Amino acid sequence: MKYWIAVASAEHVRRGLAGGFMQVCHGKAAPLRRIQPGDWVSYYSPTITFGGKDTLQAFTAIGRALEPDPYQVDMGEGFHPFRRDVVWSPAQQDAAIRPLLDQLSFTAGQRSWGYAFRYGLFPVTQEDMRLIARSMHSEEAVQLISAYASSSPHKAA
Repeated sequence: MKYWIAVASAEHVRRGLAGGFMQVCHGKAAPLRRIQPGDWVSYYSPTITFGGKDTLQAFTAIGRALEPDPYQVDMGEGFHPFRRDVVWSPAQQDAAIRPLLDQLSFTAGQRSWGYAFRYGLFPVTQEDMRLIARSMHSEEAVQLISAYASSSPHKAA
């Protein structure tokens, strides 16, 4: 099992929450193929609207990837993005990243902490995901991530 951060505006994340899917990197398939069923995903939203200047800088969704493999959809006007189905945690709140910057492995001690988000999808540690889940008040996710940690022969020390 792996843990991932995806990047999208909150507006786009809300569409995925409502539809039970995720989409990354302007609909590219390759990044989604890195995610396997059972992997955890959290979305970071730098803004509320796509291309907007309405800064948010918060984690806006957390869930687990499902089968099947990424699939393509027709959104009209020649746009055919790839998606992956996700079961999103039902109880979650947006969580500002600033209070977590010194605790997350990919931002701690980094002056230019936003640099980590430039690729649109990247792996993180189990402890990072647990911290994000806790900050989003997603107790279900915290419990499931913690249960996997205690049952895994390769758990982090």
